[in-house]
Amino acid sequence: MSNTSIIKLAAEIFTQGGIIAYPTEAVFGLGCDPDNDNAVRKLLSLKQRNVDKGLILLAADYSQLLPYLDGSAINQEQRVSVLSRWPDALTQVLPANSNISPLLCGVFDSIAVRITNHPDVVALCKLTNKAIVSTSANLSGQPPAITWQQVEQQLGDKVDFIIKADTLGFLKPTSIINGLTGAIIRQ
Repeated sequence: MSNTSIIKLAAEIFTQGGIIAYPTEAVFGLGCDPDNDNAVRKLLSLKQRNVDKGLILLAADYSQLLPYLDGSAINQEQRVSVLSRWPDALTQVLPANSNISPLLCGVFDSIAVRITNHPDVVALCKLTNKAIVSTSANLSGQPPAITWQQVEQQLGDKVDFIIKADTLGFLKPTSIINGLTGAIIRQ
């Protein structure tokens, strides 16, 4: 199956509320449509992740993140700074739009977001014209999967589709910073 066919199939499953495992910069992620609460609940249940923690959103470009952000809480200087850090393996925590599902931001009034340059994730986000939920592909407390084979071993029957490709080869998950202040949250 060609890479284009694989991404098209992943996009169909995403649109139908499925859970997708996909490569990111360092580890495999589990994702779904951030606007489908049933899919997000299914993902949280599968991962056994506490809903209070919130989730990360990955996107191909900043416009795909706008529906989830409170743009009025980000001034022009901050926006320039935020955008200057992408695309890169850097997750930024930004003020969340008050209309988004609390499943995405947990107990916080902010949301973690990243513009990625992983070609498969970029292609998926462009095809669906949306951001995708991203959390490491593992059960909570277990090490994250770094290959699609590890995803199959740990979660194979629980996910609806695995994009069988390589991560970008980073050695550790992305750093997380406060996008407005630059303060490091996770190194």
